[in-house]
Amino acid sequence: MLNIVVLDAFTANPGDLSWGGLAKLGQLSIHDRTPASLVVERAAEADIILTNKTVLDAATLAQLPRLRCISVLATGYNVVDVAAAQRQGITVCNVRGYAANSVAQHVFAMVLALANRIAEHSQDTKAGGWANSPDWSYTLTPLWELAGKTMGIYGFGQIGQRVADIALAFGMKVVAHHKHPERDKRPGVDFVGFEELLSQSDVLSLHAPLSTDNQGIINSTSLAQMKPTALLFNTGRGGLIVENDLKDALEAGIIAAAGLDVLSQEPPRIGPDGLGNVLLSAKNCLITPHNAWATKEARARLIAESVENVRAFLAGSPRNVI
Repeated sequence: MLNIVVLDAFTANPGDLSWGGLAKLGQLSIHDRTPASLVVERAAEADIILTNKTVLDAATLAQLPRLRCISVLATGYNVVDVAAAQRQGITVCNVRGYAANSVAQHVFAMVLALANRIAEHSQDTKAGGWANSPDWSYTLTPLWELAGKTMGIYGFGQIGQRVADIALAFGMKVVAHHKHPERDKRPGVDFVGFEELLSQSDVLSLHAPLSTDNQGIINSTSLAQMKPTALLFNTGRGGLIVENDLKDALEAGIIAAAGLDVLSQEPPRIGPDGLGNVLLSAKNCLITPHNAWATKEARARLIAESVENVRAFLAGSPRNVI
């Protein structure tokens, strides 16, 4: 019997979706979470493993001689030692594009949260602010109209392109910095150099994969080139930002605000002194727990595509191979 093991199922399916499609393809074992100490034990008889953030490094893979395929429940696959897998003849595949709509939606949820300050005005109204106001209308802070503002997009893959679509619908001007501007050009989007992206953007959203070339690309130098009224958003990878530099920039008013769905360490650890990631206490900084991808619709696509990855592998025609 073919054995399929899901090592960390909970984030993809906390109980509102079905693993039935996968169960039809073999003997299925599902674990909500798997600590590193239990990976080998749980995967010892696995022919196929599905993992999201559970690490499968070379030492672990060497103890899994039966393993034939790893399907990553995500687009990023840094949790798998791909070179070691290749040496062992293990096929590694992932899922791409499943969350483009959801992540783009999340970007604008954060943009609007900062532009309109909905939560703050609701809280103030419930606390009596409106009832006690001498005027029939008031604002706690200046509000933003997006129309006419410039949306800057760093990285113009599927998510960046959806962000551009929404920005254009709001009447924004869109500029982008991308490795392949000729390949991905589209009406309404101007491709610019990185320094121009920084200086022109009223709203800057990061969507490039993390690499050695762009590690810490948002730092004290690049932040200083942005408008003091600019909003920065990151739903890509935490490592794109030097977090201490961003906190300093927010505290000093070098940029106006930031919205982050990713951090350098996830989840952020709180030490015995009560201190954790520096951005947890930063001024004008929204932080969400890496859940931009996690709408039910996106998770359903993720599972469906993962099932198809396994089905294709078993049929001898692997798909989405890394």
